[in-house]
Amino acid sequence: MTDLTRFESDEQRVREGFWRKARRTLGKVPFTEDAVAAFHCATDTATPLPIRATLFGALAYFVMPFDIIPDFIAGLGYTDDAAVLLAAFTAAASHITEAHRRRARAWLLKEQDAPPA
Repeated sequence: MTDLTRFESDEQRVREGFWRKARRTLGKVPFTEDAVAAFHCATDTATPLPIRATLFGALAYFVMPFDIIPDFIAGLGYTDDAAVLLAAFTAAASHITEAHRRRARAWLLKEQDAPPA
């Protein structure tokens, strides 16, 4: 699989499943706001392609229903996701802007005020 094919595959997976996963993890994982800000950074065409690819790869891992440690295992389920996302957040830190974070906080406030689906 070429790098471009991998990027496109990860982007598609994230665009199709990210919001559903973010809603399910709301209040369960401490990095939801960071993940949402990273999504906004990854979908921002002003973000350099290598950073977008890094973020989409990490977010695709977060969205996947099956990974190294299944998410349903209490206390451990999101540790692998957190490690992968932390590495991506660190690589992208200077590209995740305050505007990306504001959009993430606005989404979180809206979701917390919304009735359960």
